[in-house]
Amino acid sequence: MIETLVFYFFSAVLILSSLAVITARNPVHSALFLVLAFFTAAGLWLLLEAEFLAIVLVLVYVGAVMVLFLFVVMMLDINIPKLREGIWAWLPFGALLAIVMVVEMWIVLGSERFGLAGVIAPEGHPVGYSNTKELGRLIYTQYVYPFEIAAVILLVAIVSAIALTLRRRKETKSQLASEQLAAHRQGRVRLVSMKRAD
Repeated sequence: MIETLVFYFFSAVLILSSLAVITARNPVHSALFLVLAFFTAAGLWLLLEAEFLAIVLVLVYVGAVMVLFLFVVMMLDINIPKLREGIWAWLPFGALLAIVMVVEMWIVLGSERFGLAGVIAPEGHPVGYSNTKELGRLIYTQYVYPFEIAAVILLVAIVSAIALTLRRRKETKSQLASEQLAAHRQGRVRLVSMKRAD
């Protein structure tokens, strides 16, 4: 009974914070509501006994991604009235897309095959069960090749991003630290004696 109440509480907070993300006028407030949505989603993961995924969601998304989002939003000078000029032109398309998504969810959740009535509640895990150990066992045994392929793709993306940012541009000026360290006063300063003008 208490788990059901906690589930409905987290679900309500998640839905309200998700709506606040897209309706907030200030981008900083929108990002903070997204942080709240991530925390409540992590609470739902905890209810499903997926502790590792909940901790990873908080550490990666809240601790890294959202800090980066907030940094970018606060550093950029965003002209909010200019961004909202064409918002009403996209309203029919957004409403149509929302209706399509609601119909799809109703088809999936309302059918006999995927309906909520036929879903059996998961059994509780024993006392010594470790979610992290089970996830690691699956990743490194059954899904080792897709995991390694994903790791190689991410490595290629990181190396490509570094290679793109380290290109030599003709218009940029760079300093040579070896020349700066080897400089001395005799080579840089020339004393000139001039006659005093009376």
